Amino acid sequence: MNTTKVTIVRWIRSEGDAFKQGEPIVELETEKVSYELDAPVDGVLLKILVREPAEVEVGGLLGYIGKAGDAVPAS
Repeated sequence: MNTTKVTIVRWIRSEGDAFKQGEPIVELETEKVSYELDAPVDGVLLKILVREPAEVEVGGLLGYIGKAGDAVPAS
């Protein structure tokens, strides 16, 4: 059985927070495991698109990471 959805348990970072690659940003949960998703790059959490608690498709867009002052893409 493949996991197709995850639940956002909590955001560890808030919009505007800076972080380094590898630091945790959000805690996710599947039917079998709870884990922290680490930042793929250094940056700033520009916008949270999906608030907790919410279920999303695996690989779905949760938020935007960029540099301080970057514009958030229009939805």
